[in-house]
Amino acid sequence: MCPYHGWTYDSSGRCVRIPAHPLQPPPERARATTYRVSERYGLIWVCLGTPKDDVPLFTEWDDVSFRKVGAGPYVFKAKGPRIIENFLDVGHFPFVHAGFLGDPSHTEVGDYEVETTSDGIIARDIPVWQPDPDGTGHSAEVKYTYRVLRPLTAHFLKSHHQQKFSIFNSVTPVDEHESQAWLIMALNYSPETSDDQLRSYQDVVSAQDIPIVESQRPELLPLDLQAELHLRSDRTAIAYRRWLTKIGLKYGTA
Repeated sequence: MCPYHGWTYDSSGRCVRIPAHPLQPPPERARATTYRVSERYGLIWVCLGTPKDDVPLFTEWDDVSFRKVGAGPYVFKAKGPRIIENFLDVGHFPFVHAGFLGDPSHTEVGDYEVETTSDGIIARDIPVWQPDPDGTGHSAEVKYTYRVLRPLTAHFLKSHHQQKFSIFNSVTPVDEHESQAWLIMALNYSPETSDDQLRSYQDVVSAQDIPIVESQRPELLPLDLQAELHLRSDRTAIAYRRWLTKIGLKYGTA
């Protein structure tokens, strides 16, 4: 119902009642624009056109052994592809997230392979040493597996023995210069750590990422791989840019 004059619409967008003229059938032209909407993972997903795929799969969501905790949204004055590429990058951990996800004395990124599929990208078993990988205060070498599920949705699963921690990250463009990152954490251990503690930890990590992403130039992600220097540890970013080129993404790219 429109809060201005009370015109009421059905789910197809057709006006069914005009309070100022309750006996008059609403004119056919009185229609609201409708969009395809789904509710999943505690979020509302809206497609502005005709969806080609369903909402991306968050594997841990339906696994009862994982506790799920939402975080954010985190506001970036940046475009979505830059935010997702930062999320995929482990090489910045020892410097941007020193003391949390990395340490300047342990900077090497181990070798790994990346696979591009019809559904996106998978980078498996990236070894990373972390002083406090999950907010519990214990250091460990962990393995990351990243998945790019959509141009602006990505996920990682971090494993150490039987302990698993994942983050599902989906970015919403707000306007030409601002985006919001919606994060959902999932973990199968540390029941003594409260949801608020996990959110506070992620707030700190995201606050470290935001100024880095906002300062990157050019603001548009270059899809020409010759435009920026890439190393072996950047295989996920390289695959991401190639995939965006293949699918023809124009938003936030150059």
